[in-house]
Amino acid sequence: MTDSLPPGGIVLGTDELTARWADAWRPEQAAERLDGLGATWCVAAGWALDLFLGRRTRPHGDLEIALPAAGFPELRERFPEYAFDAVGYGRVWPAADAAALAATHQTWLRDPSSGQFLLDVFREPHEGATWICRRDARLRLPYDAIIERTADGIPYLAPELVLLFKAKATRLKDQADFDAVLPSLDVTRRAALGGWLEQVHPGHPWLAALPG
Repeated sequence: MTDSLPPGGIVLGTDELTARWADAWRPEQAAERLDGLGATWCVAAGWALDLFLGRRTRPHGDLEIALPAAGFPELRERFPEYAFDAVGYGRVWPAADAAALAATHQTWLRDPSSGQFLLDVFREPHEGATWICRRDARLRLPYDAIIERTADGIPYLAPELVLLFKAKATRLKDQADFDAVLPSLDVTRRAALGGWLEQVHPGHPWLAALPG
């Protein structure tokens, strides 16, 4: 991702965003539509935590998935009837061109006929089958070590990594997610999250609840 913004881009208000995400897919809908995709992908963010817990803990405004950046063209080809808008820095670039994609890591799948957003796609840095944390490139893990699956096969990001990404802003919903998931994290997961927080967000308040 580059530091310079591409030309164009629009700002959408909170109310408009909420309305336009009202028909967002659920994890099982995304899994059905992405069945057979060659690129590695997984549900991320709040929905991933609910898949880990096996229950829905709160409403979700959208559905986020992550995949290696090199796999995005294959995913894009799956949905020729939809548009992909690049998102970043508080702006949206409709039907993103190469410059907008290069400047961002987030992409929203949009139904052109209704204007509704259906899926939020994170295009992640990687080297082959090794995932690279976009917040700290020193954190590198094989994809097969960070993706887990529900009983019916829906892939989701390991909860300790989801919480690492949520730790940056620690909004009310992020704190609620941490509180909901923490009792289900075993010693190994807690230790991993604690080590990553020390590396990426030293002194983070969540560390007090994790082993040193």
